Amino acid sequence: MKQTRRKFDSAFKAKVALEALRERETLSGLAVKYDLHPNQISQWKQEF
Repeated sequence: MKQTRRKFDSAFKAKVALEALRERETLSGLAVKYDLHPNQISQWKQEF
């Protein structure tokens, strides 16, 4: 069975990027919290 790609709205991306910029939690910690890959969070952080 084929899995569909998840789509994230800009508000969610901004929330995660801001949390990553605050550096209160590690990228791997945020990745577990939001069920994302750490590289994805890094990419959103750079775009922000």
